[in-house]
Amino acid sequence: MATESPAFTLVLPVLPLDDEVVLPGMVVPLDLSDAEVRAAVEAAQAAARSEPGKPRVLLVPRIDGTYAKTGVLGTVEQVGRLADGDPGALIRGRSRVRIGAGTTGPGAALWVEGARIDESVPDPLPGQVADLVKEYKALATTWLKKRGAWQVVDRVQAIDDVSALADNSGYSPFLTIEQKVELLETADPVARLKLATQTLRDHLAEQDVAETIAKDVQEGVDKQQREFLLRRQLEAVRKELRELNGEQDGEESDDYRARVEAADLPEKVREAALQEVDKLERSSDQSPEGSWIRTWLDTVLEMPWNERTDDSASAYDIQGAKAILDAEHAGLEDVKERITEYLAVRKRRNDRGLGVIGGRRGGAVLALVGPPGVGKTSLGESVAHAMGRKFVRVALGGVRDEAEIRGHRRTYVGALPGRIVRAIKEAGSMNPVVLLDEIDKVGSDFRGDPAAALLEVLDPAQNHTFRDHYLEVELDLSDVVFLATANVLEAIPEALADRMEIVRLDGYTEDEKVVIARDHLLPRQLERAGLGKDEVALEEGALRKLAGEYTREAGVRTLERSIARLLRKVAAQHELGERELPFTVREEDLRGLIGRPHHVPESAQDPAERRTSVPGVATGLAVTGAGGDVLFVEASLADPETGAAGLTLTGQLGDVMKESAQIALSFLRSRGAELELPVADLKDRGVHIHFPAGAVPKDGPSAGVTMTTALASLLSGRLVRTDVAMTGEVSLTGRVLPIGGVKQKLLAAHRAGVTTVIIPKRNEADLDDVPAEVLDKLDVHTVTDVRQVLELALAPATSGATPEVPVAA
Repeated sequence: MATESPAFTLVLPVLPLDDEVVLPGMVVPLDLSDAEVRAAVEAAQAAARSEPGKPRVLLVPRIDGTYAKTGVLGTVEQVGRLADGDPGALIRGRSRVRIGAGTTGPGAALWVEGARIDESVPDPLPGQVADLVKEYKALATTWLKKRGAWQVVDRVQAIDDVSALADNSGYSPFLTIEQKVELLETADPVARLKLATQTLRDHLAEQDVAETIAKDVQEGVDKQQREFLLRRQLEAVRKELRELNGEQDGEESDDYRARVEAADLPEKVREAALQEVDKLERSSDQSPEGSWIRTWLDTVLEMPWNERTDDSASAYDIQGAKAILDAEHAGLEDVKERITEYLAVRKRRNDRGLGVIGGRRGGAVLALVGPPGVGKTSLGESVAHAMGRKFVRVALGGVRDEAEIRGHRRTYVGALPGRIVRAIKEAGSMNPVVLLDEIDKVGSDFRGDPAAALLEVLDPAQNHTFRDHYLEVELDLSDVVFLATANVLEAIPEALADRMEIVRLDGYTEDEKVVIARDHLLPRQLERAGLGKDEVALEEGALRKLAGEYTREAGVRTLERSIARLLRKVAAQHELGERELPFTVREEDLRGLIGRPHHVPESAQDPAERRTSVPGVATGLAVTGAGGDVLFVEASLADPETGAAGLTLTGQLGDVMKESAQIALSFLRSRGAELELPVADLKDRGVHIHFPAGAVPKDGPSAGVTMTTALASLLSGRLVRTDVAMTGEVSLTGRVLPIGGVKQKLLAAHRAGVTTVIIPKRNEADLDDVPAEVLDKLDVHTVTDVRQVLELALAPATSGATPEVPVAA
């Protein structure tokens, strides 16, 4: 029997809950941006400073402005940030409190007096109460299994306390506010459990009735489908009987003629379709041409010739569309700016009635070029979302048949329209957003060149009269927004690249990766791991270490896999009873969960273990299909006794890179005396230059200054500074010439922990494209001559020391 205990009179700040009820034992997050909630929590924290224990508040439901007579004593377990970034507090309900008169207390909160309600139950339980507990657990188990919440069943079965078992029903989503208040104000645990049992029993009965009705409806639908199928079979049998008896059947061609005349088709398409209907009427049933014509007519009638998606309000609300792009993708400012420009121009054309100019509409053709994992494909969906259009993805990776783009001639067996027409048909609209994925992976063979077939599709001056080989009627693609994705621009044929506006996505900075991981990757992986946002959290330091030392990539795919692995580890440990939840992963926890880092910056390693700890090794910068990367160059001289003179190059180098090595060697032979280098060694001894990661092909002129620096370090015995990386083409006179990919290379240097970068003077304008937070952390030197490179990159010589030149075995 529940009784009030005046001996435990409490004075607590009131935390009102609008249209919500918290029962003892429940743990709830509350938003501190609400003034009343914040005032109650701050008042409780102020009172807790003068007494032991956690801050305490009184959780009181407020229904239509009226406070309940009974509240719940709650303790503030944690104050921090909610998943959306707003300030919040985690509060656990402890026990029922009968609310008394108001009083005064610190802070702006409302303070009241209260008395705990004793909810004790005799032990052992009486027989009727024990039967009631069993019934409630059985009903709760049935309901949880129907919802698929198997992991909660064991927790409910483990509750033996009558009061806690009754209060556990407060988590039930089907309870109304009034029912929850009744549970709260029912002080007697047995009576409360009876009430919860009755409510759950009634809900299960309603579910059973709903399932029975749904089953009856489904059986009725199945019966109608069977009847429809049998009637169609009967019609087919009657048709065959008519043909056997020599009776004429013109129903099919008449049906196609009626469908064509009733369809909303462009005039030229209607004429072509009616011509095909005339052929169908003249052809015999045994002619294969009849099946071709029927298939062609079906395809034409299914095309959305005059269907266009009305651009959503957000497409003409430029700020709203930009907000959608910013919410779904962090970074990528260049491409988001280009999409915003397109929407702004489209809005102005629409405002002035210029939707169609010269038969062409306002479509767009963009090529998103960047390394894997930076969000090129998902960006297409965001563009469609921002414009309110249908989205269709066309995968072009590995396509080698020109008919895949333009379609087959319909005289072939199994002929189909091309992927562009099928994409329009799938979208059901003439103005969708079509993503041409992996356009740089298109190949060519004896069946034609698909890239050449794309020339008309992606040419804004021609695609309003595009002709598919299967349809053979004009299809207007001028209102379609084409987004092509590629990893390497050089792999796209020049004529095709000329028809598209190139937008480069050069990878993310570490700060952008942390934001993406926090706002996008972590919530998605928490859901896939079956974990709640309040169960596992990652500190920003842990995310930063994951992005900087456990992964080194331009995109975020490996980072997402690392987060998934981390959450799987925590989930497994919790299920094995090795870790309690909620759990916050800190930076120091990463090693114990997923092992040691894989990409420790060179500057953070032991000096003896650094690659540049010996003369003849320099750090360069390169651009690959996966973004920018650091590239080490090693040089050595052969033993003069072997007599092996000349230059040896290893590491799968292309012709251009081999020529750069020859130029670097020739420059040092001719100008080495000016640099006070022992150039005699270069004439009498063989020179070996090696690029590690020998299984990876490498080419390009931008490693010229790196090779020159490595050779100069080898000859002088001076080490190359560990914190320096360089890029640039070198000429025979020692001039440093411009190169490409400056932004990707500087992002790679930043990821690798390099602090000083040397680039050609003529590439100084490219620094405008590099994010400001990256430039702030890099000391970038622009040079015009190799001598400047050597002054910056080589460490001072040790006084009195004789250079030791490494000798190749």
